[in-house]
Amino acid sequence: MHAFVESKGWYHPDSAHPQTSKNLAISLVLEASEVLQLYQWSESADRSALAGELADVMLYLLQIASLNDIDLGRAVLDKLDHNRDRNWDK
Repeated sequence: MHAFVESKGWYHPDSAHPQTSKNLAISLVLEASEVLQLYQWSESADRSALAGELADVMLYLLQIASLNDIDLGRAVLDKLDHNRDRNWDK
């Protein structure tokens, strides 16, 4: 992921697509919206299109985590542990 972004020059300070956490968070939400758009008028989505959009979401998520020195695997496990005792019935 980093090699791809670097090859496009997006990590350079004068890039037209600066890879800041804020910009990546915006891109993450835009890509998640594209996942939602696949279901706009249907209960199912084209599997190939869905795979591509989910990959985009994951790449932005991984990049945000990496740029902020967050171990995403650990964060997921911690969140699952935190949620284990939560009750959503109320």
